[in-house]
Amino acid sequence: MAFVNKDLFNYIFICFLFLLDRFSKLAILSLSEPSGDVDIAITSFLNFNLIWNNGIAFGLMSFDENAYYNFLTLIIIFITLIVFFFMIKSKNFEKIGFSLIIGGSLGNIFDRLYYSSVVDFIDFHINNFHWFIFNVADIFITIGVILLIAFEIFKKDEKKY
Repeated sequence: MAFVNKDLFNYIFICFLFLLDRFSKLAILSLSEPSGDVDIAITSFLNFNLIWNNGIAFGLMSFDENAYYNFLTLIIIFITLIVFFFMIKSKNFEKIGFSLIIGGSLGNIFDRLYYSSVVDFIDFHINNFHWFIFNVADIFITIGVILLIAFEIFKKDEKKY
């Protein structure tokens, strides 16, 4: 029971992140009805543009073949389980980084299993240069990775002194 109590905050945080991602995707999908399209200019550098991503991060390794897609989904689930194990074993602020990655990953895994594709809609651009279209879950994953890298750098610097 100590296992559950010790990490209860992290589990609630992961659920919160998952729900934020789900609500953002459901809002975009509701805007796409009935035409199936969303292309909304928010600012001069940000659009909401619905795409269905069947690859990995930022649409890389997109496949038309179901076997490859299913294999890729299994690998993502396996990696998420490994990150969950790291979260359990980690301490302090590392847990937050791992929790962000898990919450975002679960949002994208849900899409893969439910829609057979990930809902992406945030289109950041500067003039004609467009970054890859992404979603809220991708933001959580990216922030989690950046936090873990920063924590590792800070931890190493701390040992030098």
